[in-house]
Amino acid sequence: QVQLVESGGGLVQAGGSLRLPCAASGSIFSINRINVMGWYRQAPGKQRELVATIASNGSTNYADSVRGRVTISRDNAKNTVALQMNSLKPEDTAVYYCNVKRNLGYSYWGQGTQVTVSS
Repeated sequence: QVQLVESGGGLVQAGGSLRLPCAASGSIFSINRINVMGWYRQAPGKQRELVATIASNGSTNYADSVRGRVTISRDNAKNTVALQMNSLKPEDTAVYYCNVKRNLGYSYWGQGTQVTVSS
């Protein structure tokens, strides 16, 4: 099992920045088998969508809507992943969820953190 604890959400004005860290903990067996870490978001009335992911080798993937404004990073030694969001827009308002995937298709989710961007 893997537990994820997110933080860093809040209210920010358009054009501002937020950093969302996420820490993974759990059994060594599971932690050592994490390959992809990422962030997803879900706005009211919409489906959950990818924001960004980062693989264990450092390769990244970004949604077109955030590319150039968002940077994802991870610290494999600390089992953490962070999302740095700049130039935030009102349409970035959503609940942001941390996610990690390990071998055999296991996927774990955090509890979510609210990000609200005011215009």
